[in-house]
Amino acid sequence: MKRKIAGMLLIVTLLILTGCAGGNEGTPVQSNQDEEGTPLKIVTSFYPMYIMALNITDGIPGVEVVNLTEPTTGCLHDYQLTPGDMVNLQDAQIMIVNGAGMESFLDKITENSSNMKMIDASKGLELLQNETDGESNPHLWVSISGAISQTKNIGQQLAESDPDRAALYLANTETYIEKLEQLRTKMHQTIDPLDNRDIVTFHEAFPYFAREFDLNIQAVIQREPGSEPSPGELTDTIQVVKASGAKVLFAEPQYGDTAAETIARETGAQLYYLDPAVTGPADKDAYLQIMEDNLQVLGEALQ
Repeated sequence: MKRKIAGMLLIVTLLILTGCAGGNEGTPVQSNQDEEGTPLKIVTSFYPMYIMALNITDGIPGVEVVNLTEPTTGCLHDYQLTPGDMVNLQDAQIMIVNGAGMESFLDKITENSSNMKMIDASKGLELLQNETDGESNPHLWVSISGAISQTKNIGQQLAESDPDRAALYLANTETYIEKLEQLRTKMHQTIDPLDNRDIVTFHEAFPYFAREFDLNIQAVIQREPGSEPSPGELTDTIQVVKASGAKVLFAEPQYGDTAAETIARETGAQLYYLDPAVTGPADKDAYLQIMEDNLQVLGEALQ
């Protein structure tokens, strides 16, 4: 009798266990990989987009961010894709671009990567027009407000593209925007009281920055970024700066300074360097530091 009872208990136990196992059919076992979600590779077009993406994806498991262009690459108006760039794009699911005409190579990418999601950081944002050619100016990120708007754009579009991590993207986006807003307030406190607001810049990277801090760009040096002007162009530029009466000339650290030094010497303008944040270290706080440095330069130059 005891053996019969024991046998029946064993059968019941097996039925119960089998029933539990059957109830879990179709539910995958969670591995470390599954806990992180499907791996996601994000490629950014160039440096400022890379820094924004690093902040928005900070600490989120399973997400890899790779910058497409070399860290020393400045503005992308004439950038040509390399074979290495195309290799980087092969297994990427998302690409973050500045948009507004900055990336002239996008058509080639979309032709070869039709399944990759494009996130446009300038989507729906108001664009200024260049005085020289009437085209839209893509340098939104150079102003703090522009960087805030682009960060918000990227965060929202990433959340829509990857809903499993949406809450993490949006939380990081808010954290970074708070840092940017604090820096913007600090910059206004320093720049707003300054009496001298007239500047000359080397190319049209700073209109958004100038609008934000009520600076008057008296003249823009008419030359392609990164290329030295011809002797004739240099002479014309010197005349433009003299005619503007500018006392302050801002060059950019990414480009050669021979022409800038010549113009400053011939016009009597003081030469300073403002960084448009198109290159820098792979550090998520790099943009904040670049703008802190720009603040110190402006404070000195415009006294």
